[in-house]
Amino acid sequence: MKTTFIIAASIALTGTAVIAQETPEPQETREERVARSAVTEIWEPVPETVQTPEGAPPSDAVVLFDGANLDAWEAKEGGAAEWLVEDGVMSVARGKGDIRTKDSFCDVQLHVEWRSPANDEGHDGQDRGNSGVFLQERYEVQVLDGSDNPTYVNGQPASIYKQHPPLVNASRAPMEWQSYDIIFQAPIFAEDGGLRRPAYVTVMHNGVVVQNHTQIQGATEWIGYPAYQAHDCAPISLQDHDSDVSYRNIWVRPM
Repeated sequence: MKTTFIIAASIALTGTAVIAQETPEPQETREERVARSAVTEIWEPVPETVQTPEGAPPSDAVVLFDGANLDAWEAKEGGAAEWLVEDGVMSVARGKGDIRTKDSFCDVQLHVEWRSPANDEGHDGQDRGNSGVFLQERYEVQVLDGSDNPTYVNGQPASIYKQHPPLVNASRAPMEWQSYDIIFQAPIFAEDGGLRRPAYVTVMHNGVVVQNHTQIQGATEWIGYPAYQAHDCAPISLQDHDSDVSYRNIWVRPM
């Protein structure tokens, strides 16, 4: 109203419109902007430096198999692991049973390379290149020949066995090396044994995300439904499913 009155009065007296001038805001200096930006900067603690040489495990990884021996492994029922090691490759020794790490783990990043055998015997479905990576000896990421091999989708390669199918089938042909990169968040249990938080897993199969922060429903079961039972950190195990599956370059980073 005041500005309108000034303009109207000016027109009446002089015939010329006069526009009220606003006072400009003071310019912020660079020093002031820098000071304001510093409010949201975090400087401590400084993350540890991890060396990541090409073609080798990260410097903070626990190497579980580098092609030399089975020193990091034992038979699931105790005693020495009896799988075969030849030319830098570890292979299932049929009938010798599952093997597991001597160390126990909770939350981990796990890298595993594996290869299904040639299908010389004409097997199909779950009888072709079957093995498995068991997190905490309970929660299975399925290993299977997934090349032109129809089976139930929650049992195909990179499924959380009998629970979650993979988002896509990223399988390579038999006798070609494949990789799993697994991020596993272990379950948390209350003091009374009740489940406070379920386990979650992310899986990349040959560099492709096939499980994206997937909730694990409980321990893997072949028959029946999964359920949780309280447990502590536990070994990683590899399955002997009577198939000549091979492994190499296995390492883990506890998180």
